[in-house]
Amino acid sequence: MKFLLLFALLCGSTFSVAAGKIRFAPEKDYGPFVYEAADGKVVGLSIDILEELKPGLESPVQVLTPQPLSAILEAAQRGEVDLISSLRPTPERSAYLAFTSPYVQVPAVLVVRQSVSPAKLSDLHGQRVAVGKGYAVEAFVRQTYPQLDWQAVPDDLTALQGLMAGHYQAVVADIASVSHLLRQQQVKGVQVSEAVGFDYPLSFAYRKTLPQLGRQLEAGLQRLDDGTRQKIVKRWIDVSVLEFEDKRRRWLRWAGIVVAAVAAAALTASYLLRRTKGTA
Repeated sequence: MKFLLLFALLCGSTFSVAAGKIRFAPEKDYGPFVYEAADGKVVGLSIDILEELKPGLESPVQVLTPQPLSAILEAAQRGEVDLISSLRPTPERSAYLAFTSPYVQVPAVLVVRQSVSPAKLSDLHGQRVAVGKGYAVEAFVRQTYPQLDWQAVPDDLTALQGLMAGHYQAVVADIASVSHLLRQQQVKGVQVSEAVGFDYPLSFAYRKTLPQLGRQLEAGLQRLDDGTRQKIVKRWIDVSVLEFEDKRRRWLRWAGIVVAAVAAAALTASYLLRRTKGTA
């Protein structure tokens, strides 16, 4: 009976795409990658990348109601979601999702108040530092810097607001999220201090029962030229809002993001090359 139920679920999930639409589940608030704008429209860097890939998909994309990531992952486990964007592979997620090669990679950074001299995580022994609860970077910083008083918070906006209010001495967040919040949420009085040694390589995730969808996404990423990719990155990651930084440091940081986008394109090409050789 269990086997028959599993078989029915697998057939149903495949059929839902082959005969209908690709059910895409966007996050409600993961700017600048994917989020629900004030007018209710789903926008972001990952949405623009997906738009470039749509001509190569065999089925149309149905955009589901934006939700928090935790709810999206639960729906994917139930077979109610076919496609997710802006996701970092983890062993837990890989149990039921497959991933494309990354299309963008951004560094996690340390953020402090402007009134404080730029610091390093290694300087903050015993001090309260906020990080997103359940974010991929949380486990990394807790393990690498156990001497800090880590404070898990719901999201990066909560962390930055707490920093401005003096509840935390610093915040760890990815630089794209920081630049987005400074621009969209009028967060002020903070500065980026250093990269913390952790990057977010973001991919599209699709249900493991839909390998054909994965092949179509990979082919689209291979066709996406570097110029288009960098144009999209610059549209959504605005380093001008970090103008309080030293100009040399700011442009080095921006160069790092652009290089990461190019590296993501190279990873896509090498991934496909390895797969091609493996099936030849």
